[in-house]
Amino acid sequence: MLAKRIIPCLDVKDGRVVKGTNFTGLRDISDPVELARYYNDSGADELVFYDITASAEGRKLFTDILKRTAAEVFIPLTVGGGIRTVDDFDRVLKCGADKVSVNSGAIANPSLIGEAAKKYGDQCVVLSMDVKRVGGRFRVFAKGGREDTGLDALDWAERGVGDGAGEIVLNSIDTDGVKRGFDLEMLDALAARVSVPIIASGGAGNMEHFAELFAHPGMDAGLAASIFHSRQVDIHELKRFLRARGVEMRI
Repeated sequence: MLAKRIIPCLDVKDGRVVKGTNFTGLRDISDPVELARYYNDSGADELVFYDITASAEGRKLFTDILKRTAAEVFIPLTVGGGIRTVDDFDRVLKCGADKVSVNSGAIANPSLIGEAAKKYGDQCVVLSMDVKRVGGRFRVFAKGGREDTGLDALDWAERGVGDGAGEIVLNSIDTDGVKRGFDLEMLDALAARVSVPIIASGGAGNMEHFAELFAHPGMDAGLAASIFHSRQVDIHELKRFLRARGVEMRI
């Protein structure tokens, strides 16, 4: 049985880690370099770094803060934000990323996933989807959750995997920051359509929520931000809790 992964997320805006609820009301949390160092030492399996306004502002990801953050971690680092071309993949990988996350850039240029997978391998390409319920359907949103693309999230995920995405991060806008649990309905629907690893994001509020998540087939990792940033949940304790519940963990 493959071990499940616990992944903290750094949402970075103007060089600072921020957090909001349902993708709005962002508040300042900490310095990303300092937090990266903390998570590297705290038992995290991987770390995600999102430059959350790069796409909306039409600019490239800030590489100076990324380089300093990457220098602090010796666990896999996934980076996203403003990734529009294969050259952007190259730039971010050279800054220390192990995997590159694409969202708005792939929506604007659907061939990007296939081009990047061909050059760097499927394992390097992560399809990140910001998804919200609209009219009873799961719809993909772009530009940091600001723009409804009209795309059906499950169809888009299936296409992305077919093109070479090796992993999917599903960010539920409906449960983001609410702390009432992961969006299991949305995640189950995705797992029924794709066979690549799924990272669940949005809604974690306590350790029990991770146990509920990993009871569902197809869930490979749980991603969270505020409960880890605030030290409300300690990752070492979370892993011990999950192992006691029969979930395979790297401890």
